[in-house]
Amino acid sequence: MDKAMSIHQPLLVTGAHRTGTTWVGKMLAAGGYAYISEPLNVLHRAGVMAAPVRKWYTYITRENGGEYLPALQKTLACQYGLLEEIGSIKSGRDFLRMGRDLGVFLRGRVLKQPVLLKDPFAVFSLPWFMEELDCRVVVTVRHPAGFASSLKRLNWFFDFHDLLDQPLLMRDHLEPYRGDMQRIPSGDVIGQAALLWRMVYHVVHDTIERFPSVLVLRHEDLSRDPLTGFSRAYESLRLAYTPKVQEMIRASSSSENPVELSRQKVHAVKLDSRANLDNWKKRLSADEIARIRDLTGDVAQWFYADVKWE
Repeated sequence: MDKAMSIHQPLLVTGAHRTGTTWVGKMLAAGGYAYISEPLNVLHRAGVMAAPVRKWYTYITRENGGEYLPALQKTLACQYGLLEEIGSIKSGRDFLRMGRDLGVFLRGRVLKQPVLLKDPFAVFSLPWFMEELDCRVVVTVRHPAGFASSLKRLNWFFDFHDLLDQPLLMRDHLEPYRGDMQRIPSGDVIGQAALLWRMVYHVVHDTIERFPSVLVLRHEDLSRDPLTGFSRAYESLRLAYTPKVQEMIRASSSSENPVELSRQKVHAVKLDSRANLDNWKKRLSADEIARIRDLTGDVAQWFYADVKWE
């Protein structure tokens, strides 16, 4: 049985990349969290989290958690690694990022804010974050066709060797998919997206069976009615849904915002959320949609049994 959750615990917002983790993370952080982005990104800044990360979607469990636990504990205590960051600066952009991140950490410590970690690459490691770091967890999910459409638009391919080369991850979760990952062509963005979505949310489903306190938020529900969707999320997390928070959510999803984000600003959060709902029906061919449905349908029905594919 899950222990009682507290608003003073850190909050992890995760899910596959391109499923709205940035938007959801920033909207929830408005409830009183210090927002820290992607410590498990292989390109993360040393000041944010000192431990190196060598693989996308690094799997952390008790067997290898010692490599990451001290560094992540410092991150969650808003202890910025200033000396480590200074030693890693290579450009003016790095210097500006240092200023941004240092400000977040300092405000978090001064205001005694709990930390919200936004990190899609933690999605396979939810039990470890809950048990070792006492995190509450929110998982975002996006319709598999919407996910594939986003990756197709950005031309973002995925190298499955980042998963295949993690023995613990393969042993615990992904061994049944070894052959599929080995066979997928390197230039098949639709096939890669469908396979990655299927694996991620198969593991998520198994995890929430063990940890029912995990809150799952569908990107489409939030996009269709942001104020109501986030109101329910705030209620579930026992956060104050203040007028200031509501205005921030309203501004992020207004019909006055762009219908699609610029490829140069893929992590921006101001978007006409309702207009973006069905963009995948325009970007994908009927054959691509049918293929995604064939590859993901048995897992998708756990999350999207009520949603039509046409």
